[in-house]
Formats: sequence, structure tokens, C-alpha cells
Amino acid sequence: MWWFYRKGPSGFAGASTAEEVTAGTDGRGLVAVITGASSGIGRETARVLALRGVRVVMAVRDVSAGIRAKEAIQAEIPGGAEVDVLQLDLSSMASKQRWGHDEGLHAFLRRPGAALCDESHRLLTPMAGHFLLTNLLLENMKSASRNSGIQGRIVNVSSAGHIMTYPEGICFDKLHDPSGFSSFIAYGQSKLANILHSNELSRILKEEGVNISANTVHPGVIATSLFKNRTIVNALMNTVGGIISRSVEQGAATTCYVAMHPQVQGITGGYFGNCNIAKPSSQGVDGELAKELWKFSLQIVSS
Repeated sequence: MWWFYRKGPSGFAGASTAEEVTAGTDGRGLVAVITGASSGIGRETARVLALRGVRVVMAVRDVSAGIRAKEAIQAEIPGGAEVDVLQLDLSSMASKQRWGHDEGLHAFLRRPGAALCDESHRLLTPMAGHFLLTNLLLENMKSASRNSGIQGRIVNVSSAGHIMTYPEGICFDKLHDPSGFSSFIAYGQSKLANILHSNELSRILKEEGVNISANTVHPGVIATSLFKNRTIVNALMNTVGGIISRSVEQGAATTCYVAMHPQVQGITGGYFGNCNIAKPSSQGVDGELAKELWKFSLQIVSS
């Protein structure tokens, strides 16, 4: 496990926590939307950003769970914290359309939620839902960046796609017709899609001359409830989790680092792991595949 404690060029390692990598940063005056923020690394990300003075908007499907998380965060932070809870169901178009009006948005942190579904028609939810939500928030982020002179940051959390490769690339044909397509594989493809979306968005924003970055982070292996309904995977996590997994505080570190640290200023289209620049799979840096997926996603949300 020596590699877990070995610091990279950033000065941080896999063992670093979210509080450690944001120490000394001042987030006052900034606004961040965090999806899936009611539990796990999403909640820890919300807590640490709020601790640094950021106004946090927790985008959650279960509002009651979000309110409990909000109250716990505010109770933990001396002097309170500015935290809002808003309902967001990525499977509902009406829910997503209510977004995009929050003033002064500087950061949007997308993390995986309950992406493992049994219903085949919901396999596209993680990819298309986040894609549409990002587009709905973009104009607000552009305005905030112009008015403040502060770089906006979009952070996509990918926890499987960088290590999963498929002979058929992104498998567009199977995304159209996912019958017999295992939800675990679909989850891995949605994570690869997050990387590709982030890269293409970064390219588009640079082409437009917009001061907003788009980067992808890998939080490492964290024993959360994500795989609780997958018996084999859950058993594997219980067996080896104590050896290879990290705490929630460590799992949220790279997300918080990319969202707030001055070292990341000006970096876009990057892939981060253990709070350092990392290398995704060859598919993850395929520019043509990223463009194709972007067009495919536009078709999905427009229909």
C-alpha cells in the first residue's frame, strides 16, 4: 500500500483527505451545484466545500435525505454554512428543466448516483440526464465567469469507465436497444461516456473562448451502497474492500481538489486520480468517439 501514501507532483496522495487538499482555500462568494450530495462522497464534497465558504446547492432525488444531510453539515461547521437543497430526478425531463436559473454558479460537480438500474429504459439516465443538466447550467456559468472574472469549473466523477474497454467502443447500437445488456456494463459505459463528454465539452468551451474548465476525476475504490443490490459485486467489495478501498473523506479529495485548488487553474480536459493528473484508457482520449457521443447525446435529449 506504499503507493497509496506516495505524493505526486501536486503534493497530495491517495491517502489525502478532502479537507487536507482544500486547506487554505477561500470559497466565499462562490456557488457550487453538487449532484448526489445527500450521502457518500457527494455529501463529503458538499461538507468540505461549505466548510471553505462555498454556497452549496445539493441536487438530490430524495429531498428528505438531502435535508438531513444539510442539517448535519450545518451542525458540523462552526458559524453555520450556506447550503440549499433542491430536488433533481435525472430520469425526469420536467425535473431537469427547472434547473439552470441559479445565479452566480461557479462550479458544477457531477458524481455518479444510483446508476445501476434493472429497467432497460433507464440505462441511459446517468449519461443523458447529466448531459442535459450540464447544458442547462452552462449559460449561468458563462455569465458568472464573465461577471466575476473567476474561472468556472465543471467536475465529472467517473468511477469505472477509465478501466473498462469494449470491442464496440461506446456501443451506440446497444444503447439504442439495451435488451440483454447488463446494468453493470451499462454503468461502466456511462462512466466512459462521462469522460468523453467532459473532453468534448472542454474542447467546445476552449473553442468559444469561455473561461470554464471541464475535467474528470476518479475517486478511487470506495465501499459505498452503490453496489448493494449486486450480490456478487457486493461480496467482492466486502472481501477485498478493506485492502484496496479508501474512506469517504479520501474519496472526495480529488473532486474537491479539482473544484477548488489553485493548482488546477487553467487546466481543462484533464483526467485526475489521487489529486494528480492521471491517464485514462485509450478510449477515454478518443476525440472522434467523443464527438460522436456528443452528437448522439444531443439527439437523445432533443427527442
